[in-house]
Amino acid sequence: MDRATPIYILSGFLGSGKTTLLQRLITEWKREGLRPAVIMNEIGEVNLDGLMIGPEIPMAEMLGGCICCTIRSDLSTQLYELIQEEKPDVVVIEATGAANPMEIFDAVSESSLLLKLDIRPMITVVDAAHLAALYEAQQGKTYRLMIEQIRCGSWLILNKIDLVTAEQLSGLLDLLQRLNPYAKIVTAERCQVDIEPLLSKNSTDSGSNEEWLMSEHDHHHDHDQPHHQHKHHAEHSDGHAAHHSHEHVTVYTHYFAGPVNSVDFEKFIKELPREVYRGKGVLHFSDTASRFMFQYAYREADYLKITPQGNIPDVAVFIGEHFDKTALAAELERLERQAGE
Repeated sequence: MDRATPIYILSGFLGSGKTTLLQRLITEWKREGLRPAVIMNEIGEVNLDGLMIGPEIPMAEMLGGCICCTIRSDLSTQLYELIQEEKPDVVVIEATGAANPMEIFDAVSESSLLLKLDIRPMITVVDAAHLAALYEAQQGKTYRLMIEQIRCGSWLILNKIDLVTAEQLSGLLDLLQRLNPYAKIVTAERCQVDIEPLLSKNSTDSGSNEEWLMSEHDHHHDHDQPHHQHKHHAEHSDGHAAHHSHEHVTVYTHYFAGPVNSVDFEKFIKELPREVYRGKGVLHFSDTASRFMFQYAYREADYLKITPQGNIPDVAVFIGEHFDKTALAAELERLERQAGE
C-alpha cells in the first residue's frame, strides 16, 4: 500500500469520556466523506462501549486484556486485517483506561513493520473531577497511571469541567501544564470540543490553532496558560517523513528507499540520542545477501537474520521523547545515499 493510513490513539482513564469523543471524531470523519475504522480495547470480555459506535463502522474488538499487556501481540494482526479488508481512510484505537500510554505506542509501532502507518500524536482525555480527587490524595496506582497518561498526551482534553469549581479548574490547568508543558490543553464538557484542529495534519502548528486554544481557556477562567510552540511535519516527495516537531512522545517511521551498509547502520544505532527509547525494523544491508530484523532497547541492539513472508517493506520505527525526527530522517537518508554510491 502506497498511502500511509492515519492512526489515532485515544488514551484516558476509565470513564473519562473517550467513547464520547470517539463518537464525535467519527461524526466529523463521516462529514468529511471519510471512512473510519475502530479498534476498541476492553479489559473485560464484553465490549459495551462498541454498541455506541454503530454497525456501519468497521470495528475490531480486543477483549479480555490490555493492548500493552496480555494481548499486545494481537494488535498488529488486528490492524493489518482491518486495513487490508476494510481499506479505511483513518483508524482510531480506543485503549482501555488501564493501559500504559508508552506501551501502547510501542505496540502500535510494531504494525509499522507490516503496514504504512501515519501514527498521529496521542489524544488523552482527562476526567477533571477524578483527577482533582486523586491529586488531593496523591497516592495509589490509579493516580500514577493517570499521571503517565497525561505526560504522554500531545493533546490533553480536560473533560467534565462542569463537575469542578472554578478554583479547582484553575488548579487542574496549572497541574496539567506542569506535568506536560508540551501538550495542547483543551477544556470541555461531555467532550464538546472543536474537532477540526484536533485532527488537522498541522495540529501542532503554533499559529491560528494556538489562538483557538487560548480562547478556549479564556472562556473558562481568567488567566492565560503558557503553551509550548509546536511545528508541523510534512512528507518528502520520495515518501520519507520529514518531521519538524518536538512532540512529547515521538514516533518516527522511516521507509527505506534502498539498502544500507550494515556497519554504518550499527554505528548509527549505537549513536542514537538517549531520548530514543525503542527502535525496531526490517531492512536489507548492502554488504550482505540476507534480510535482518533489528530491535533496540535500553541502549542495546539485537539483529536477527529473517526471511519474511509476504510483501514486507524495509522500515525502521523509533519511539522516544523530545528527539529530533528531522535529524534521524536526514541521517538515514544519508546512509541510503552512501550505500548507493
